[in-house]
Amino acid sequence: MSRWLVTGASGMLAAELLGLLRAREESVVALTRDDLDLRDERAVRDVVAEHRPGVVVNCAAWTAVDDAETHEDEALAVNGHGARALAEACERLGALMIHPSTDYVFDGTGAEPYAEDAPTSPVNAYGRTKLAGERAVLDTLPHTGYVLRTAWLYGAAGGNFVSTIAGLEGSRPTLDVVDDQLGQPTWAGDLAARIIELAEIAPEPGIYHATCSGQASWYELAREIFTLLGADPGRIRPVSSTEFPRPAPRPAYSVLGHDRWATAGLPPMRDWREALRESKVLVSD
Repeated sequence: MSRWLVTGASGMLAAELLGLLRAREESVVALTRDDLDLRDERAVRDVVAEHRPGVVVNCAAWTAVDDAETHEDEALAVNGHGARALAEACERLGALMIHPSTDYVFDGTGAEPYAEDAPTSPVNAYGRTKLAGERAVLDTLPHTGYVLRTAWLYGAAGGNFVSTIAGLEGSRPTLDVVDDQLGQPTWAGDLAARIIELAEIAPEPGIYHATCSGQASWYELAREIFTLLGADPGRIRPVSSTEFPRPAPRPAYSVLGHDRWATAGLPPMRDWREALRESKVLVSD
């Protein structure tokens, strides 16, 4: 396989992806933000030209959802303009680019899983900046650009809901968890494996929804975490999202459809419960 270049190398998804690629003894260039700031277009162009990758995976992103509400221009510089700069560098080289995105490009008012071609309507600044990045990649790389929308991502590296709930299990008698937001918990390890599969097959370019199958509320996810830890799930109490107001509104319904994988000859990603059981995120005392 071609040389890989992975941006955002210190992040949760990149950690899983780099582990899999190195286990396969692939040629990989891993770049942290200190190595490559996507806001520097000249640096992006020069680094890609220097390493001449065949596959670029853009794991670099502004992911502070609430902070983006008051720093949208800064978030756009990374999620939108930075993605465009990387796509343009890939276009010059003829490299394939895989760009993870988010369920936050939808408004969350739906009641059926969002199809890949469903109209987008983000309700917060983070979603708007990620949508700008999607469009930049697809416009610049109509033949070699892939957008993989994911959601509710968790992994062994970095902070996330699963590790947070697991950490609180031993210190709180009860936990109040939101029960009126639905989504698809997705293990970063499964997403990383799907990225590799996609690069190997190189199917029709465009948008693919890369979330684990099934659906859950945050409350249901927290109960499953407690169960796997051998704790009493009854200690988790359901509450409304109004109990936890945040600067950035969240979509109430973030379930994504997976029909497009059939064009790639791949099945949808597995059920979220199975993935959670097999992930290395949960470690019981």
